[in-house]
Amino acid sequence: MRPSFLATLLMALAAGASAQTPPATERQVGDDHFAAGGRVRVVEPVAGDLFAAGGRIEVDAPVGGDVLLAGGQLRLRGAVGRSAYLAGGQVTLDGPVGHNVRIGAGRIEFTRNAQVDGNVSVGGGSVRLEGTVKGYLQAGGGHVLIDGRVDGDVTSTGGSVELGPNARLGGRLRYASRDDVQIDPAAQVASGVERLALPAGRAASGVVAPQRPDEPRGLNLVWTAGLMLLAAALVASAPGFSASITKDLAGRTGLSLLSGFVVLVCVPVAALVLAITLIGIPIALLVIAAYFALLLGGYVVGALGVGLALLERFGGERAARQGWQVAAAAGAVLLIAWLGLAPWLGPALAALVLCGGVGAIVLQLPAARRIAPR
Repeated sequence: MRPSFLATLLMALAAGASAQTPPATERQVGDDHFAAGGRVRVVEPVAGDLFAAGGRIEVDAPVGGDVLLAGGQLRLRGAVGRSAYLAGGQVTLDGPVGHNVRIGAGRIEFTRNAQVDGNVSVGGGSVRLEGTVKGYLQAGGGHVLIDGRVDGDVTSTGGSVELGPNARLGGRLRYASRDDVQIDPAAQVASGVERLALPAGRAASGVVAPQRPDEPRGLNLVWTAGLMLLAAALVASAPGFSASITKDLAGRTGLSLLSGFVVLVCVPVAALVLAITLIGIPIALLVIAAYFALLLGGYVVGALGVGLALLERFGGERAARQGWQVAAAAGAVLLIAWLGLAPWLGPALAALVLCGGVGAIVLQLPAARRIAPR
């Protein structure tokens, strides 16, 4: 699986989500700002953290805290006081970030206006850095181009690695690639270049577990087959629930992603707070157990939602037949597990499926259906 293929798939899915999602919904909770929708644009300063999910997201105003974005096309221009965590089809960083940057996307670009005061870790089909990184840089992708300044060490794993004429590396370049690194004569590397051995292929998604050298390969296949059976059984036994899940994932993609992201982040924090007090320890243990069950269920639900949505779009009359629905749900689990084998982008795809599935489950709750806009 080439990263460029998965990048194309991610951007195509993002474009579809953008066309189907409703206008942006925004909420202010204290200093923090939450937004979701087909197109989200932040033009007013945010004092705290910014959470946003949608087809296209543009942040043009400063954010005092952290920025967490998930969607199709992301552009971050406003100054970020702390760190930025971004996942999507195409991500462009076009402004300063006070701490660290972590990105998983199909296409990643740091413009010349981008300045990161901390460290950067990115993975994508293509990575282009023209800005400034004051810490270290970790990059992986089908093609990694560095044509800017990095004060620390650079570690790159990808199909190809290239240093442009404006590359200024204050540390050492370590890279793993089948091809030799391409270095422009004008580029500068302070501490030399070291070629690393390519890592052994391994699974990198929440469905297919990483394989140790002493672990039989069949164990991954059994795990994936079990999830396929679970998805098929859910569609066969609860067709109404499956149809509602599919409707939410297709019609309210941004809200599903945002709801899932908030739940996945907040539940562990709540469990930790409960565990601090002796009285709350039993409740914390129950919350943690429910959380792991939600991870499994959310992934399966997200995968079957993708499968049924694709069947409705391309299956014609077959989309109404339960047998085809069962096959589509199981096939989607297998497809996402296979795509998850792609390094770097596999986890990003799994995270999007997981967030969407968990969010769709949350939106099925009666209280959520009364509050959330349709």
